[in-house]
Amino acid sequence: MIMEDVFGRIFRISDWGDTHGPAMEGRVEGCPAGIFMDRDFVQSELARRAPDSSALSTRRGETDQVLFLAGLDEQGFTTGEDILFRIANRDVKVSAQRDVIRPSHASYTYFKKYGYTDNELCGRASARQTVCRVVAGAIAKLVLRRYGMEVTSEVVSMAAPAREGDTMGAVVRGHIRHVPAGLGEPVYDKFSARLAYAMLSINTAKGFEIGAGYEAARMCGSQYNDVQNPDYTFRTNHDGGVQAGITNGEEVTFTVAFKPIPTIRFAQETITYEGKPAVYEGSDRNDRCVAPRVLPVVEAMAAITTLDFILLADSQKKC
Repeated sequence: MIMEDVFGRIFRISDWGDTHGPAMEGRVEGCPAGIFMDRDFVQSELARRAPDSSALSTRRGETDQVLFLAGLDEQGFTTGEDILFRIANRDVKVSAQRDVIRPSHASYTYFKKYGYTDNELCGRASARQTVCRVVAGAIAKLVLRRYGMEVTSEVVSMAAPAREGDTMGAVVRGHIRHVPAGLGEPVYDKFSARLAYAMLSINTAKGFEIGAGYEAARMCGSQYNDVQNPDYTFRTNHDGGVQAGITNGEEVTFTVAFKPIPTIRFAQETITYEGKPAVYEGSDRNDRCVAPRVLPVVEAMAAITTLDFILLADSQKKC
């Protein structure tokens, strides 16, 4: 398994397939046995990510129905074995402009890394891949319920389009509530570092902050420090629930900045893979903004990260 297709150490997701193929498929490893797979909940999470009729959404028609292939017993409980799943691609249309370098897409970097000169071969870079993350994240959320934890998110801001057919960037805030103190490893595998890694692996993500984030750079220590009360509760939460890379029991809060989706719906100057001048124009089969469809993806990656640390902590206690 190529490592870029895997995330997590104990609770792990690996997935394969691309936006133009017959299906997206994945594997979840490390899920404890005895978890009831609430299929309605999993499907509801997928519905939040699926295309809809809003002006911001792609016109690609995908219902994103998940089929579990292994890892569940007849009553729908996890067995402790790997969970395999499949989501069919039902509305596949390949763009006619396969020979041009699409501005700010994967075209050029995939060309330099893999030698691809056909945009259809860049399908793994599509946000279609995030459907697998949402399935794994929904499973992680079901396990986290046992620990009394929940993950939510909301859109903080969206840019205004400069003209008709333009796309917009967005900022999303995430919350991980009822997190126990002590999650995270010193130095290189901090909880905050792993969470940043998870968020910045999402398509179009360009920035990550935890707690006060960049605002902390404009504060003094006397303003910023999260002072504790005699019962160890905190008066403020500028650290966003993480100190020295380890959770302190407060709510983990973070924000993620997403760039505008690069496929805009009017002509852009570009070049072909041979370096000749060309024009590229997107269509309504691409979103105009990652929000709000990205919310379940952000939550999924936060849930996967948190559960992975929970299971790691549990395994260390047993040693």
